[in-house]
Amino acid sequence: MTEEKGILFNIQKYAIHDGPGIRTTVFLKGCPLACWWCHNPEGQRVSIEQCEPAPDSSGGGIEPPETFGWAATTSEVIAEIEKDRIFYEESGGGATFSGGEPLSQARFLKSLLTACAEREIHTAVDTSGYAPHRVVTEIGPLADLFLFDLKLMDRMAHLRYTGIPNELIFENLEALVEMGKPIIIRFPLIPGFTDKEPNIRAVGQYVSTLESVQSIAVLPYHKIAAGKYTALQLRNRMADTRPPDEARVKEVASLLASYGLEVTIGG
Repeated sequence: MTEEKGILFNIQKYAIHDGPGIRTTVFLKGCPLACWWCHNPEGQRVSIEQCEPAPDSSGGGIEPPETFGWAATTSEVIAEIEKDRIFYEESGGGATFSGGEPLSQARFLKSLLTACAEREIHTAVDTSGYAPHRVVTEIGPLADLFLFDLKLMDRMAHLRYTGIPNELIFENLEALVEMGKPIIIRFPLIPGFTDKEPNIRAVGQYVSTLESVQSIAVLPYHKIAAGKYTALQLRNRMADTRPPDEARVKEVASLLASYGLEVTIGG
């Protein structure tokens, strides 16, 4: 039997913000969205990317080119995940599959989730929810938890700032709810985009109707990805955007909590 193979761009050990407990987060390349505020631009394309070499900052020559992505088999990824099994058992953690958009490599993701289930390793899928409905119905039963992004409730705003409409995202989220899957909503707080009060209230009202949602996490915008845009020679539309201050983040969290939601900040 031929083993599934996929393209990764990172494996983060001892992750504590990607689901319960201590986790290993596996980042799969490829994403159908083009969010203006994307913090993993190296995960947008499925292909392995090699950046052009840049002059050495010390003036002593040319730096080597940087490569984003590598091919890996299911067994190779599982071997990395299993190295930290003791941490999962002690903390209630497991493996999280993120991206990019992990549903973009559905066959590979399915094989990884199946292999983890066979080893009784807890799994979470961190997703935008944008994938063919059949993919969600296939993947849904295999994952223990979904970390599901909700960005903009208005269709036209979502289309403008992410490159896609949001109807399919809502359809897939509601399908997971119907399956009874545990879900943590992730709400990226992006100044000037998602942080407007009508959008926040629309998110709160909608999420409050979803029975299997455990909580909603407010994720404040940060500028950590700026260097990646430079390396990849991509336009950084958010270069002049400042992260929200602590008071604003708490204000948004309080507003969402007013809809009867359990709200966390970060992670």
